[in-house]
Amino acid sequence: MEPSIFEFTHVSFAYQGIHPALSDVSLEIRSRQRLACLGANGSGKSTLLKLLGGLLVAQQGEVRFLGQPLADATLRDPEFNRFFRTKVGLVFQNSHAQLFSSTVWEEIAFGPLQLGLPKATVEQRVQDLLRLLRIERLRDRSPEQLSGGEQKRLAIAAVLASNPDILLMDEPTATLDPRSRWELVDLVVELQAMGKTVVTATNDLEIVPLIAEELYILDERKTILAAGATPVLLGNEAVLEQANLIHIHTHTHRQTQHRHSHQHPAILPEHHPGSSSAQDRKP
Repeated sequence: MEPSIFEFTHVSFAYQGIHPALSDVSLEIRSRQRLACLGANGSGKSTLLKLLGGLLVAQQGEVRFLGQPLADATLRDPEFNRFFRTKVGLVFQNSHAQLFSSTVWEEIAFGPLQLGLPKATVEQRVQDLLRLLRIERLRDRSPEQLSGGEQKRLAIAAVLASNPDILLMDEPTATLDPRSRWELVDLVVELQAMGKTVVTATNDLEIVPLIAEELYILDERKTILAAGATPVLLGNEAVLEQANLIHIHTHTHRQTQHRHSHQHPAILPEHHPGSSSAQDRKP
């Protein structure tokens, strides 16, 4: 079995100290694990990813990264912070929120330049990522001029530019058109094949079998309702209904009762009181 990267032990978090966003969550994430966190809007998925990404710290319980506590003290330590930021990358649900450079090229180059990599290395890495994400033709364009799908690809490229081992993706297919949605799924599968640990937070049930072998399902109590193998949990309608991911419609036709399950569409992004709508990357 692959070693643990992250460990949550009875972790809770509330925005402004009064708006619960995650409650008593315990989990483990292993290297090279194909994992998804599944839950309806407002179940705490985004908060969980921000805790994994070091943007938030647990108010109760403990988060550990490679055995080290992921807390204010360790994240303020320059050596640990630099190590952590090169290992873990987070792609926000709203890709536009993390794009700030003048051109696509500059956006991707920002991270490696902050790490002090040689200019030639940075240029080669940017070129490789433009090719991998199939956005070479956009290299001189402003991120503001890109479509939603193109912005999502650019955000992923900018995160990958620092070559993290762990990629956290928050609702990666939300708001994408069908073609961009499936292209992104193909990209996630390709990144996993390259050895990246990809943790995806989503309520898109259709993509989950392709990107995850194991699931954590969060419910509206902001805690883990179920965990286990993807085929088993996706086949459990009672669990999916309890998590508000599907609803069961029952009707009678010709004296025979019929039951149909319907997935709840993802329309609005998660929002928590006191959370910002944008996160700036800082050197």
